[in-house]
Amino acid sequence: MSVLPLVFTSGWASGVNAYAVVLLLGLFGAAGLTDEVPETLQRPEVLIVAGVLFLCEAVADKIPYVDSAWDTVHTLIRPAAGAWIGAVLAGQSGSLSDAAAGVLGGTTALASHAVKAGTRMAVNTSPEPFSNVIVSLAEDLGVAGIVTFALFHPLAAAVIAATLLLAGLITLLFLISRIRRFLRRRAQRREERHLTHHPPEPPA
Repeated sequence: MSVLPLVFTSGWASGVNAYAVVLLLGLFGAAGLTDEVPETLQRPEVLIVAGVLFLCEAVADKIPYVDSAWDTVHTLIRPAAGAWIGAVLAGQSGSLSDAAAGVLGGTTALASHAVKAGTRMAVNTSPEPFSNVIVSLAEDLGVAGIVTFALFHPLAAAVIAATLLLAGLITLLFLISRIRRFLRRRAQRREERHLTHHPPEPPA
């Protein structure tokens, strides 16, 4: 079977949490639960680094505005990780060229990263702090679930990932329009308050 569905799904998941993808794939491979994971991802040093960085992201991802700063730093890291994972998965199976898999994984990771980063910016405008924790936990569980599912049912998982990506892009466009309206209203209120406290002087 072509490794294309697994590359696509891992790319989507990498855009959300690349360290979790590396850690999960490596652990499944090391445990002997699947033959799809190359030895590169199973190496102890790779698992340790991925585990430490995953814990760092798990904390940063749940703090308002810190999560957006973290996302900004990872604008290049997540697509690069998606491309690398796609390439090593393709190299393991031999059914897809490394370059094509890298492009697919990186592009998909970039798209899902854009959805995540944009959604988090919108969530940070919420007046209550629990939204970040809820959204972060949902993302973590979603990545864990879909990566696990992809190892055993790659085609079905790819369909789910594609659906989530499309829904995320549509939601992001909606949120962007809402954020723009919110910023315009806030600017208008500031201008009105300024005029109230500093009315224009009458013409001489």
